[in-house]
Amino acid sequence: MKTLRTILTLIPLACGGGGSPSGPDELLSDELSMPREPTVALDGFASAEQCGLCHEAHYLEWSTSGHAYAMIDPVFRAFVAVRQEHYGGKQDMFCLQCHSPIGTRGGDIVPGFDFADLQPITLEGVTCESCHKVASLARPYNSGHVLDPDGPMRGTIAEPIISAAHESQFSPLHGAASFCAGCHDLREVSGLVLERPYGEWQGSPAAAAGVQCQGCHMPSYEGPAVVGGPTRRLHRHTWIGAGIPLLEGFLTAEEKASLRAEVKRLLASAARVDITADTSVRAGDVVDLFVAVTNNIAAHNFPTGSTFNRQAWVEVVVRDSDGRIVFATGTLDAGGEPSGSSLAAPGAPELLRLGSILVDERGEPVLFPWRAAEHVSNALGPLRERVFRLRVPTGRAARGPLSAEARILFRAFSPTALRALGLDEYAAGLEIHEVSRDRIRVELRPP
Repeated sequence: MKTLRTILTLIPLACGGGGSPSGPDELLSDELSMPREPTVALDGFASAEQCGLCHEAHYLEWSTSGHAYAMIDPVFRAFVAVRQEHYGGKQDMFCLQCHSPIGTRGGDIVPGFDFADLQPITLEGVTCESCHKVASLARPYNSGHVLDPDGPMRGTIAEPIISAAHESQFSPLHGAASFCAGCHDLREVSGLVLERPYGEWQGSPAAAAGVQCQGCHMPSYEGPAVVGGPTRRLHRHTWIGAGIPLLEGFLTAEEKASLRAEVKRLLASAARVDITADTSVRAGDVVDLFVAVTNNIAAHNFPTGSTFNRQAWVEVVVRDSDGRIVFATGTLDAGGEPSGSSLAAPGAPELLRLGSILVDERGEPVLFPWRAAEHVSNALGPLRERVFRLRVPTGRAARGPLSAEARILFRAFSPTALRALGLDEYAAGLEIHEVSRDRIRVELRPP
């Protein structure tokens, strides 16, 4: 387990959790989202497939989304297994309350549960009625939604059709950024803030302009909300983010290709890199490269979410006119990790990393979020810029001119983390997304 403990903080922790600090033998609970006794009945909720009989378009969109993937993601399941081991099942509801709010509140998630024993509605993850049966928001973090299984289906259509299938009601909450905060802002059991895209949004230019999360992640289009119904302004239920499901069979080849194109488009607009330097230097001198990274997102940081787990960095490679590498940082080592990172070989050039780290009371990096005392971030705020300086010796160059290229790269998981979790087959297929690139030329004058 030592290797596993060394890298677990690289694994995305997309889960909620309320309650208060507890000892290893005390059951972690929260009256709202992790009740000791069920507060809703599992059979009081309709399956997504049943909803899809009338809402075909939205069902098909949801079925390819991260919400539908929430409970079958192999990385998530492996992570849950580690937390089960560490706490003997006493904190089994912590991550599940956001990944399956119906199952957690409905009593299907109990200490020591097994995924194989869960009911179908629990395994649907963030299913239709996980959102559309929300009556209010008790807190903007840690599964803060108040479920109303006996109430109407709530959404953003101002004048819903009267239907025999169910009662419908307009809900301004469902069109507000705070609705997303209910699960996407995360605090550990200790109270430490781990993820805060909503908190970032609150002070952002997007919030000042009235642009909500749904404006980007649920883009609108015209179509019928129900089969045979009138054309309305709808919102796409795919919630495109920066990840592509690793589990084979979840998406068809066509669906995966479409998602990959959407993720590429999203990331290509997320940030920009610009590299500058003197246009010429004497051979043998040091070139000062200035690498500026700009967050183009008006609504939240780059990166956002579980920034202490995701990998976002700048690769810089300088070559002479013969194509030989004079200087490099951020290129991949034999293990597939960016050189210069804590997982790369000692002595590598400094890695230009964007993200955050978790540290304990002594300021030392910790391995699990529940062990952390502080969350230290260098993620870029909305529309903010940061400039890195690299000093590049030219003595190794055979001849000029030099070509310097910088690329912002992003990856949802660390391959080292996946291999340590026993998920080697997924480590090999991890995708690195190029967010932006820039290149300059530096002439070498005679010494």
